[in-house]
Amino acid sequence: MKTHSRSRAVRIPGGLSLRLDPRALIVVVLLLAAACAAGVALIGTGDARIPAADVLRTLAGDGTAYQDFIVNELRLPRVLVGLLVGASLGLGGALFQSVSRNPLGSPDVLGLSQGSTAGALVVIVLMSGSAAQVTVGALAGGLATGLAIYALAWKQGVHGYRLVLVGIGVNAIAAAVNGYLLTKADLVDAARAVVWMTGSLNGRDWDQVWPLLALCAVLVPLVLANARGLRMMEMGDDVSHALGVRVQRVRLLLMVSSVLLTAAATAAAGPVSFVALTAPQLARRLTRSPGPNLVPSLCMGAALLVAADWASQRAFGADQLPVGVVTGVLGGAYLLWLLVTERRAGRI
Repeated sequence: MKTHSRSRAVRIPGGLSLRLDPRALIVVVLLLAAACAAGVALIGTGDARIPAADVLRTLAGDGTAYQDFIVNELRLPRVLVGLLVGASLGLGGALFQSVSRNPLGSPDVLGLSQGSTAGALVVIVLMSGSAAQVTVGALAGGLATGLAIYALAWKQGVHGYRLVLVGIGVNAIAAAVNGYLLTKADLVDAARAVVWMTGSLNGRDWDQVWPLLALCAVLVPLVLANARGLRMMEMGDDVSHALGVRVQRVRLLLMVSSVLLTAAATAAAGPVSFVALTAPQLARRLTRSPGPNLVPSLCMGAALLVAADWASQRAFGADQLPVGVVTGVLGGAYLLWLLVTERRAGRI
């Protein structure tokens, strides 16, 4: 198959150059526009409907006191959490799929979401902790799971299929632990845990926005700064070494970043299924560009999650169907299609 590069080199101050793919750039702009449009539509959706024009006016500081309260205090934090969670999952999924060189190498399959859920359930069931403590527990569970997967998959380096196989095993163990914890919970804590485990943006406020925004502000630039090394690593460790990439250091840094992004997203909204799996694959198909497609995956994740939340509210009413159920159904169908496609191509 004949391939060619559409990227163009752009000179920037300081004697540096930046390579841009026009198609990928257009896709990113369109996805950002779609995410913003879905966010505005979601803000206007609910028991008190607000037209899009009034939403934009209120966001600009020109709305009534009633509209300002509904938009800025009640609904805007939910939309921002949705955008940040979707972006974090999309970027985290792209990192894991690129590091493992496997389309199934996402946090959902590797057990990170289940590990974060286990950390949250320990706090809910055994400690009856507050919302803030549940967030800390989910972060700790995700980090512990990520470290366990990395340690168990290590054998003179971490390689793709070994990482995926170890992750599947850890996912099964974490799921069993979660089931056990639910059987030990009393009725109130069990109900609270089940609601959290569905993955939802209901009731999210500014307390979830700021920590997630701060984490993304640190990790996203760090990940993008190592995108060149990640792209070279897709050609294999030996080639990357020959090109001067410190493979294990870059891989560990990017995996830790992916674990933090996934754990923080799970802590903020619960285990929202399959966004990390589908967003990078859809982004790659739209851009038709080789490489990890980090920025398109980030934008695709944000657009997917907010659009799914808007669709669930339009179809079932406000707060009736958690967004995690919608993404789980759509993502499960996509996973089946992906498995069939990979099997026909002879890759699995």
